[in-house]
Amino acid sequence: METMTVERVIAAPVEEVFAWLTTTTNYTRSPLVVRCRLTRRGESAPYGVGAVRSHLWLIGWFRERITRYEPPYATEYVVERSLPPARHEIGRMTFAEVDGGTLVRWTTRAEIGVPLLGPLLTRRLARPIITRTFGAILDAAATALATASRPAA
Repeated sequence: METMTVERVIAAPVEEVFAWLTTTTNYTRSPLVVRCRLTRRGESAPYGVGAVRSHLWLIGWFRERITRYEPPYATEYVVERSLPPARHEIGRMTFAEVDGGTLVRWTTRAEIGVPLLGPLLTRRLARPIITRTFGAILDAAATALATASRPAA
């Protein structure tokens, strides 16, 4: 299993950053994400615990279930199914107020589901692609939230 983490400071309040990043339909603002949809609403909020979301990224298809939802500071998920197949232990986003905005830390722990070669393929292929995709989504959030907070001219 490989642990992959990407961090960004986004110049917006923690509540706005949390709302944007937990509404995964926003991810299509990244050039690496094709489609995202909520296939089942969560118990206490649309993207809360129990929610199921489906993602089609350039790197594959993923069905995820939300296992933790604590606005505006944390959310966790597990990938239930994916193509290509992968083992997935956890996905987690944490949000902390810092000078200049909100620090987002996005971590996942996964491995490509190929016997014998899975660890090597994960480290050499999946890790750089996943971290680049996470980074592109965080960059899209930063751009969208900066645009939303600019005063009208």
